[in-house]
Amino acid sequence: MSANRTAWLRLARTDGVGPVTFFKLIERFGEAEAALDALPGLARKAGRAQAPRIPSREEAESEIAATEDFGARIAIASDPDYPPLLLELDPPPPVLTLMGPLGFDRPSCAIVGSRNASAIGMKFARELAQGLGAQGVTVVSGLARGIDGAAHTGSLETATVAVLAGGINHIYPPEHRELQAEIARRGCLVTESRFGLSPTARDFPRRNRIISGLSLGTVVVEAALKSGSLITARLAAEQNREVMATPGSPLDPRAKGTNKLIREGAALIESADDVLDIIGQLKRRAAEEEGEGWSPPSPDGEAPDDNDIDAVRERVADLLSPSPVSVDELARAASCPVGLVMAALVELELAGRAEIAPGGQVRSA
Repeated sequence: MSANRTAWLRLARTDGVGPVTFFKLIERFGEAEAALDALPGLARKAGRAQAPRIPSREEAESEIAATEDFGARIAIASDPDYPPLLLELDPPPPVLTLMGPLGFDRPSCAIVGSRNASAIGMKFARELAQGLGAQGVTVVSGLARGIDGAAHTGSLETATVAVLAGGINHIYPPEHRELQAEIARRGCLVTESRFGLSPTARDFPRRNRIISGLSLGTVVVEAALKSGSLITARLAAEQNREVMATPGSPLDPRAKGTNKLIREGAALIESADDVLDIIGQLKRRAAEEEGEGWSPPSPDGEAPDDNDIDAVRERVADLLSPSPVSVDELARAASCPVGLVMAALVELELAGRAEIAPGGQVRSA
């Protein structure tokens, strides 16, 4: 891996550098190495007593070596094997770990649902995945118990992608050890997490964002009203992807979430043909709207001046609260340009004083 790619990995693994901050730093400084050099000063100016921990070059090279020794590979957003649908996200995950022979050149659809799934729900998910796979559609899911596992099992013979919350070598749940190994052998495992990481609760929404981002649409088979699957559906809608759901009995708590999605406008799915019709429409629309997608940002000579950022940073910090707010709303409240507010937020996140979520929502840390 080149020095620039190693620096890219180091920046992505730095404490306090989320995807939004990562790309804003690349945009501001032109390359990862320059951004790494600037980080201590930026964090100090924003009020952090100690500089954020930046992985050393040796640590990054060690992660690369461990990943490759395991049979996986690290892909950055400018690599040819990086999933093209993820490049449409704002922002895409800066770094992914991929394992398996399957590429990302086929249409794809996510199937997600309850971990505590019913027998009929798992049967439907398995048959739905089989039907989609038979027609050349890659099935994407999260390798969880219940619906996810059934979807992977149904599409194992055709094409399936499992998105992990932990490192590529982390097995979860334990009973899916063999299934995970088979997907690595025939399909593809994908994770945003570093090698060896055991996931925490905050890693699963990040995983869900990738599940929906890899897919033209997301089918929710079963989901309670408070469910991670509904988070995936919401993320799919925010990413301008199709949301689909299967109806269920109003007496079954596992159907309340899917029935709610349908009431709110999700497409009702009763068979693979229903999904294939929608995917066909999405492919035609994508062909008509095809553009260049994401490309690595570069400085345009219009980055906010450091003195301007200093002048608004505390004003922006004072406007933050634990409740998420959009960057646009912050800019209106601060009476400042969005670009200037965003630059201040980057420094506040580096200082541990703000959290910037993909999609533009911000809150105090």
